[in-house]
Amino acid sequence: MNEIICPNCNTAFKVDEAGFADIVKQVRDHQFEEELANRLELAEKEKESAVKLAEATMKNSLQNELAQKELELSEMASKIQSAEREKENAIKLAEATVKNTLQEELARKEKQLSEALAEKELAISKMKSQIINAETEKRLEISEATKKIEKERDNLIHDLEIEEREKELLEKSIKEQFRNQLVVKDETIKMRDDEIDRLTDFKQKLSTKMIGETLEQHCEYEFNKLRATGFQNAYFEKDNDSRGGTKGDYIFKESDEEGNEIISIMFEMKNENDETSTKKRNEDFFAKLDKDRKDKGCEYAVLVSLLESDNEFYNTGIVDVSYKYEKMYVVRPQFFIPIITLLRNAAMNSMEYKAELNLMRNQNIDITNFEEKINAFKTGFARNYDLASRKFKTAIDEIDKTISHLQKTKDALLSSENNLRLANNKADDLTIKKLTYGNPTMKAKFDAQNGDGYDGELD
Repeated sequence: MNEIICPNCNTAFKVDEAGFADIVKQVRDHQFEEELANRLELAEKEKESAVKLAEATMKNSLQNELAQKELELSEMASKIQSAEREKENAIKLAEATVKNTLQEELARKEKQLSEALAEKELAISKMKSQIINAETEKRLEISEATKKIEKERDNLIHDLEIEEREKELLEKSIKEQFRNQLVVKDETIKMRDDEIDRLTDFKQKLSTKMIGETLEQHCEYEFNKLRATGFQNAYFEKDNDSRGGTKGDYIFKESDEEGNEIISIMFEMKNENDETSTKKRNEDFFAKLDKDRKDKGCEYAVLVSLLESDNEFYNTGIVDVSYKYEKMYVVRPQFFIPIITLLRNAAMNSMEYKAELNLMRNQNIDITNFEEKINAFKTGFARNYDLASRKFKTAIDEIDKTISHLQKTKDALLSSENNLRLANNKADDLTIKKLTYGNPTMKAKFDAQNGDGYDGELD
């Protein structure tokens, strides 16, 4: 049994070994708790500085753990404070006896505390290492992601450069193709224009060969070519008699060997340039021509005309206008000689029939046979005239078809030129921005390349 004196009341009381050990333990625990509190505060400060470097999630976890520890320490501190007053007296009495024991126990506790602090430091070091490793891994992931993005960016830039070069080559090829086509088109159009002009001139003039000549000169030249062989007894001269107030251009007359007039024709020649602002019509000269024919005593009137070149009525051949004016015809210059020949042959046949008629009358031949011959002649003449007119109309139609075809070819080439121009404008207006317009994927890639020369906008 151990005797202990209370320092307040000086009362001595005995305690057994277990009670004494318990008192010593309480004193020892009190000192240990104080030292432990100090050590824990230092450890707490080191721990807080280390925890600040950790990730947000680990920081919250550590803070929760520290809060729990602080709560436990607070509870322990309140318990110790409540029992402190009871222990102070016992501690003072037992201080001497338990000093050595306390020192040993304190050393042991310090060792345990040191081990605990070492474990804490090791845990903190592991946490730091984990944080560093996490940051390293994060940096590696960021680096890998950055390298991947940079690689994609480089590939995209490379693809864009290839597309740009291909576009430039395509533009050059298209422009060169268009340029060649335009050259060919221009040459073709020029050839077509020349052909149209040639055929148009040929249609208007045909065999007239009026190179620097007037229509009157042309007709006179054509007649003079045949005068010596076909018209030995013919008279073809200009009409210089203006006593009636007007005069025609030429008068043709022919007589037989006995001096009997076979035929007489009053000719009027009319020409008009395409550039003439006021266009004349053939009908405008019918009345004057009929008056000149009657004044000069001619049997027929013929208007040789280049007027109304687009009028198919006058382009069909020899046109009989006797429904307006008696024995009047309108012809193109190429029918100048044929109309003389036809009228002359008809007149000569008429002379023969007149002679035969007189002979038949003298011989009392039935007039019926004469009329049949006259009708046969008229029928044959009309048939020959109709055949000649149709042949001429066929030739004119073929020329018109050729001109129409060439005109259509010209129009098609002009239309092709317009389409080629539009295509060339579209090729010049072709840009990468317009090609990628409305494509979210390409737009996002271009937006990511703002630093590489792309302005981030689409036309």
